[in-house]
Amino acid sequence: MATTEAIPVIKVLFTMHPGMDSMDFVGPLEVLNYAKHNINDDATKAFSFTFVSSAEFTTTSQGAGFRAHMDYKEAYARLSEFDVMVVPGGGVDEILKSKAEPLGLIKAYSDVQKKDPKKERTLLSICTGSLFLAQQGILCGLSATTHPDYYAKFEKLCSEISQRDLAERCDVVEERYVVNNLRFDLEDEAQNPYVRRKSDSKPPAMKRKGSNAWKESNTRRESNARRASLRLGGLRVITSGGVTCGIDASLYLVSIMVNEEAANEAARLMQYNWSKGVVVDGIDV
Repeated sequence: MATTEAIPVIKVLFTMHPGMDSMDFVGPLEVLNYAKHNINDDATKAFSFTFVSSAEFTTTSQGAGFRAHMDYKEAYARLSEFDVMVVPGGGVDEILKSKAEPLGLIKAYSDVQKKDPKKERTLLSICTGSLFLAQQGILCGLSATTHPDYYAKFEKLCSEISQRDLAERCDVVEERYVVNNLRFDLEDEAQNPYVRRKSDSKPPAMKRKGSNAWKESNTRRESNARRASLRLGGLRVITSGGVTCGIDASLYLVSIMVNEEAANEAARLMQYNWSKGVVVDGIDV
């Protein structure tokens, strides 16, 4: 975590691969780039971005070219620096067939969290990027979604991986986005808006504390212990459906890591109507 005058800057790593979908990449980037801790102060941008690819330029399925900031070798060495990894979809079949990047980097990122649960980290896949997570066994025992055209293939892959790893199968759901491993950070669990069981009937008594809560969750001993007891060391795993669902999931990420006002302002600037997904064992408040 880098800081500027005590305001947390959330470091985001975008993976890139040949044939990825342009909007799977640009949509989340647009949302996160608009996010500010103070919506009236351009100096309080909440996120910084780094792009990684196996080549200097990556060509998308639409023919657009994006330039990487670093290669995968450097990314492995610096992986623990990043608070969020965003994995676009598109062009997944060739990557799965050849076992190419970003598969290895995705698995390494989840391993970093298991080894070091003291830091809060998030893995966000867009559209068919969820198949990369499934292939690496990260979705075993979690709930997830993908593009509707890939539901059958996704189900089949998740089943094969659960048998390969002798692990619990992923629960594939038809939602715009799905969030696993809610943040456990402040106050009493019963009063924490991030902890909402399906059986709960009362609304949360306290509101989100956004960036302050995120910053404190990286230093609070109780939060570290709670994360260590969760799957994947408490790695927050978010999967989304196609293009616009990735925008929805990115707005959700802004709302919990910055604040709700920042998410709503980003949506306003994009003239976009934010549709909510689901939070496993919780509600999206």
